[in-house]
Amino acid sequence: MSRTPTSSLVDLIELAKEPSSTKRRELLRSVTDIFMSDPDTVNPTEMELYDQVMTQLTADMETIVRAEIAQTVAGARNAPLGLLRKLAVDEIEVAEPILTNSKALTETDLMHVVSTKGQDHMRAVSRREVVPEAVSGVIVQRGDDTTLHTLLSNDGARLSRASSEEVVQRAQANPALHEVVVNRSDLPPDLMNDMYFVVETRLRERIIAENAKLDPALVEQALSKGRNRVAIAYGDFPDDYEKINADVEVLRRNERLTPSLLAKYMRDPNPTWFYCALAQMADIDFLTARHLIEKREVDALAIACKAAGLDKALFLTCAMIMLSDTENAMGKAGEYGRLYMDLPQETAMRTIRFWRMRRAEGKAA
Repeated sequence: MSRTPTSSLVDLIELAKEPSSTKRRELLRSVTDIFMSDPDTVNPTEMELYDQVMTQLTADMETIVRAEIAQTVAGARNAPLGLLRKLAVDEIEVAEPILTNSKALTETDLMHVVSTKGQDHMRAVSRREVVPEAVSGVIVQRGDDTTLHTLLSNDGARLSRASSEEVVQRAQANPALHEVVVNRSDLPPDLMNDMYFVVETRLRERIIAENAKLDPALVEQALSKGRNRVAIAYGDFPDDYEKINADVEVLRRNERLTPSLLAKYMRDPNPTWFYCALAQMADIDFLTARHLIEKREVDALAIACKAAGLDKALFLTCAMIMLSDTENAMGKAGEYGRLYMDLPQETAMRTIRFWRMRRAEGKAA
């Protein structure tokens, strides 16, 4: 009479006690091959026995053999969980295929790994086809920048709002993370716009292009979420800010804050007048206005002027004065003019709305 698979596995448990390491290694490979021949048909009782045998045999095998077994069983949806969990916390050479590919591991299993193991293990988890939001959250908190880059490069990694905020905060201080953050399709619009002043031109263009696609309802939704956090502030307010800003506010209320007056303020020895005037005309905060002038952010100046409805001539005047001591500033006038004319006012206004969130928050900061 033929023996059942279960009775054969019971015999294998006894064979697993064989003291010869060579025979145990051969037995492990044989059992693994038998299991992998049709893992989806293994019933719970048989699975428990497979798990017992394979875990016991694997325990004292050298790394190369454990890695071989891990590579073999990683693709099985129905697999011995005890063995998988043991391999998942093994040396990275062993754990990597399990952590990257095994669909049998549960979210709880992944949480244990990313909460207790090092960067190599977290990077392997970060490359999974799908990384659950809670798992990504732990990786964002514990991972170094290389691990974070791996996670963010994976479109299958889910990020919560809180994790996205932490990602942007870290990315602002690390240029190596700029592109991978801006390229995230699920990055909330307000957080993407927080990256504007720290990234290079081509990534700024990507942000502006994304702003152009935004539905007005999505803008409002993003703004409502963004108001609940602290935005970046660019330094402290000057001592004369309160007085000058109040004077400029009076001029604005009396409709005397004109484009020609703005141009005059730009030539004033005290730059606070110009910063306050630009901030009020463009309806952005003082610190952002000062930042884009001091850092010679011509593209940002174009956005501010376009959103405020200022004409191209005034924008070019401001740009030329701002860049007067740079090489070939006048020769680039045509380039700056095209930049201004090619920017749709609606897109500029959407971008400015995200910058406006900095106004009250910047003062608080």
